[in-house]
Amino acid sequence: MAARDLTLCADDYGLTPAVSLGILEAVEAGRLNATGAMTARPHWKTAARDLASLGEAVEAGLHLDLTLGPPLTKMPLLAPRGALPSIGTMIRLAQAGRLPEAEIRAEIGAQIDAFAEHYGAMPAFIDGHQHVHMLPGIRDWLFDEACKRGLAGHIWMRDSTDRLSRILRRRVEAPKAVIVALAGRGFAKAARQRGFVTNEGFAGFSAFDPRRDYAADFSRFLLAPGPRHLIMCHPGRVDGELERLDPATFSREQELEFLLSDRFSDVMAARPKL
Repeated sequence: MAARDLTLCADDYGLTPAVSLGILEAVEAGRLNATGAMTARPHWKTAARDLASLGEAVEAGLHLDLTLGPPLTKMPLLAPRGALPSIGTMIRLAQAGRLPEAEIRAEIGAQIDAFAEHYGAMPAFIDGHQHVHMLPGIRDWLFDEACKRGLAGHIWMRDSTDRLSRILRRRVEAPKAVIVALAGRGFAKAARQRGFVTNEGFAGFSAFDPRRDYAADFSRFLLAPGPRHLIMCHPGRVDGELERLDPATFSREQELEFLLSDRFSDVMAARPKL
């Protein structure tokens, strides 16, 4: 993981052309230092070239997707109608030990390989859409597929958990943060055992409600930072495809507007120091 005390990572690069455009705007403005890409999306080939053109201005990672749209591989058990299941279904299957291991291993590998093929390099890190990468079973298969490609010791994995005391101090979507922390228990330790560094400190849980003051929420994401703190965000522009795919629409434009504003600079200048 890059030697910095704060990673500001935009999720969902490649989700739609408009979302990717907004993320690129924020990177070019120097407001983001990482983004996770969805390589199973139909726009990834073009989006990959645009992202690669930014060079070292941003750490580009894989945003593993097992819960939205069609997979890259045939998954007759998990996606019999050609569409991946919801995160709720994935959680239930994981808890029951009923996830189709061979299918998920193959899909994880295909998404890693699609990143490398079109971006021109392996991902700098791997995280998961709706934090699916941390579910029991999936985490181990992810580590295996990454190790097969020689990535241990070379990339980092996102740990979406944090200490309860930090979550409660921030007071932004705390129930959601606690649920993810419980579901992801043991992830960081398992990642380290397989040779992967992780962030330490995580925030950014959002209600995706454009009526909220995102700037105020963001300032709270900076509280109680871990030594390798990571804040996820979901900036982007809105297009018709996004409106069909995802309930988080205009909140993305609100986040992007904040990132590009002077208020963002003021919040960052006033942030707590480690």
